Amino acid sequence: MKREKKRNLQALAFAIPAILILGIFVYFPLIKNFIYSFQSFTLSSTTKEWVGFDNYRHLFSDKIILVSLKNNILYAVISIVIQVGFGLVLAAVLEDIAFHKFAPTLRSIYFIPTVISMTVVCLLFDFVYNPQMGLLNSFLELVGLDGLTRVWLGSKKTAMYAVIAVSQWQSTGYVAMLFIVAIQKIPRDLYEAAEVDGAGKLKRFFYITVPQVRQMFFVTMILTVVGAFTVFNEPYILTGGGPGTATMVLSLHMYQTGFVKNNMGYASTIAMLIFVITAILSSVQFASFGTEKEDR
Repeated sequence: MKREKKRNLQALAFAIPAILILGIFVYFPLIKNFIYSFQSFTLSSTTKEWVGFDNYRHLFSDKIILVSLKNNILYAVISIVIQVGFGLVLAAVLEDIAFHKFAPTLRSIYFIPTVISMTVVCLLFDFVYNPQMGLLNSFLELVGLDGLTRVWLGSKKTAMYAVIAVSQWQSTGYVAMLFIVAIQKIPRDLYEAAEVDGAGKLKRFFYITVPQVRQMFFVTMILTVVGAFTVFNEPYILTGGGPGTATMVLSLHMYQTGFVKNNMGYASTIAMLIFVITAILSSVQFASFGTEKEDR
């Protein structure tokens, strides 16, 4: 009993620093933000006015919230298809024996955008999208597709897709690396047995690779969806939410409400909305993963 008690105390001693860090930097700010969402105040306010559910009522009547939600959902859907879907395919291709000699070099090339600062990436793509001397329009003109040239970041039809493309370029390599790690852990015997049975590369991919990387699939799904609903840098740097509100997302709307319009109470309410959405989506995915794990 004494030995077991000593072990429990030792375990608690190791856990206390982590609990303190989480409490100070995660849970305490979350609780404070929840309280702030029921108040009205500015950055320079010495007192805060309690307004009850007024901020939440305003949330449901705020037209920009609906636009932002649509953009975030679009961001999430495209990110899942490209980052997770294409990332898995890319990882499978790089781990194929046919690319064995070139795989290390290609992995480095695809991973390089991940280590570049998002600010630098956005400034780079701002030049790429430039309507007069940008690389994209210049390339389209070079290959005779002048009719496809656009003011990519200045048009409501293309601005959001142009912003989303920046994230895909930077993050797909990172997701592919995660899948590569998962694929490398799959026993080679499974592939050899399937090959002996006459299974082609496509069948081996769908019947061996995909089921075996299911755990990593859900991890990348959670990272991608949460990232899509908390995205800020790309729309802020590239368009500032414009033209109009075409590229407005929840986090950018929260920032502008708090630090531009100086309405910190309502900004806290938008922050709570972001938290609730990401928490629900993460919980659903965790629950789905748990069910899948039990079924195996």
